[in-house]
Amino acid sequence: MKFFLLLVFTQAFTTANYGRDINIDSLISHIEESPGDTASINRLLQYSNGIAFSDPASALRIDLKVIEMARTMHNARLEAGGLNSAGEDNHFLGNYTEALKMQFEALKINRNSKDVIGEGETLGFIGVLYNELSEYRQALEYLIPSDSICQKIPGPYKGCFVLANIGDAYNSLNMPDSALYYIRESYFKFANPGRSHLRSYLLEHMGGIYAQFGKTDSALFFFRSAVLNSLMTRDQLNLSISLKKIADVYTTRGIYDSGLHYAHQAFDIAQSIPSDLHMLRAADLLSVLYSKTHKTDSVLFYLRTVLAMKDSLYGPDKYRKLQILLLDEQQSQNSIRQKEQEFRNRIKYILLVVVLAIFLLLAFIFWRANRLKQKANILLGNQKNKIEETLAELKSTQSQLIQSEKMASLGELTAGIAHEIQNPMNFVNNFSEVNAELIEELEKEAAAGNMSEVKSLAKDIRENEEKIIHHGKRADAIVKAMLQHSQSGSGKKEPVDINNMAGEYLSLASHGFRAKEKLFNATIRTDFDKTIGPVHLVPQDMGRVLLNLYNNAFYAVSEKKRQIPDGYEPTVFVRTKQLTGKIEIRIRDNGNGIR
Repeated sequence: MKFFLLLVFTQAFTTANYGRDINIDSLISHIEESPGDTASINRLLQYSNGIAFSDPASALRIDLKVIEMARTMHNARLEAGGLNSAGEDNHFLGNYTEALKMQFEALKINRNSKDVIGEGETLGFIGVLYNELSEYRQALEYLIPSDSICQKIPGPYKGCFVLANIGDAYNSLNMPDSALYYIRESYFKFANPGRSHLRSYLLEHMGGIYAQFGKTDSALFFFRSAVLNSLMTRDQLNLSISLKKIADVYTTRGIYDSGLHYAHQAFDIAQSIPSDLHMLRAADLLSVLYSKTHKTDSVLFYLRTVLAMKDSLYGPDKYRKLQILLLDEQQSQNSIRQKEQEFRNRIKYILLVVVLAIFLLLAFIFWRANRLKQKANILLGNQKNKIEETLAELKSTQSQLIQSEKMASLGELTAGIAHEIQNPMNFVNNFSEVNAELIEELEKEAAAGNMSEVKSLAKDIRENEEKIIHHGKRADAIVKAMLQHSQSGSGKKEPVDINNMAGEYLSLASHGFRAKEKLFNATIRTDFDKTIGPVHLVPQDMGRVLLNLYNNAFYAVSEKKRQIPDGYEPTVFVRTKQLTGKIEIRIRDNGNGIR
């Protein structure tokens, strides 16, 4: 009975949705009457995002107008948001070349304006497009950095969309265990009821992974849940996708009449959007199902539809433009990598010159010491004071050499420290810029006598100021840790938060290692015993011990990853525990181990 009601609800919603008439021209005209009104343009962009899943063509018209107005206002953040949205509209319509072109342009704007959050969002959109173009490893090169950015953004995790597509990429690369991990993570981390379309998307992916493992009952449960959510949110795009996946399950089971029913619904809804990509997928399934039921005329009709959609999506002209765009982007990335390599080569050259200079200095020091020693042998009686001065100088040189050796480990942390400091400083800069804009708006509202808006803006400024203070303190803590590590140390024990120390050095070691190994990535898991109070120890010595252990662990999992590139997930686990009369710090990895 529930299943029958679901079918009736689907048909009723589809019929009602086809009859909607959105007056896009009046919306655009209304915004054009007040140029420079950022809040109104943002609302227009939000409206576009709301209808993109049922009417991407109309959403694209709105987004192109948003981009035009943002460029007139020289508002980079608004322009990047419009490009992201327009890229997704083109994606839904099957215009991959235009979609990628817009997303690449948005990525460039985000990086130039140092909008880290916008950069993470755009990287995710580009990764999805590469996934649909079957360039799965290239997709991961954009999706994994996007996930890293999302994990560093304060508040609830906002990268569920990215995690689901990482799972898609691993699934297409025949790594089902990794795919299941990421897709389940995306589903269980979802905590944004405002993004109702994303909920349908995640339910579809959960169903898809269970279908991959042959658990069709679980798959149907998630697909039907996605259908209900799409109906409630008027999400035509995800509704078509979910219905087609239900048809796939029934086809696999050999229940062809049910498969035809759902495939027809998926095709009709995709045609109403219109979405050539999903029309193609539904038509392809319908041709297979009609061939199973020996209906030749219907097979011929849907095969012709498939050919027409393939020509529309992947015709020679579109394919050529797409190849040119991908080639240009590849050349751009190669150029960036070449410049990075040239920079690294210059650094190596400078380090080589510095090392040679140190060797020459040491040679001079030893030569001079030897000369002084010879003079001391000749003038032993008369030069006792001079010999003592020479010995003091040698001891000083020895202390400098010991300190230089300690500083060598600091060099390994340079990239990690720079990365760690850059994040809070980026947030400080971004929130400072936002406060400057808010103060300007506050002055305008105060002049207009709008005190309620003034209070709202003042509250926003206060909240941003708290975030600036928070990230400033974070940068200060990193610098203090760096200075503490670089000091020679007095050997005096101090009360130290061992959990905080273990976490700080783990983060610095991780970023330092990733600076040397660009493609390396490892899962880090911690289990810190919060009952541990301050521990009296020598912080510099303990820091170096932790750093060496972390570096050994990352090296071990990195070597194993080179040997087993597929199916292996590098993992480093750190645990602290309060024992009777002592503290245990355990560092474990799943690398090759000692041989």
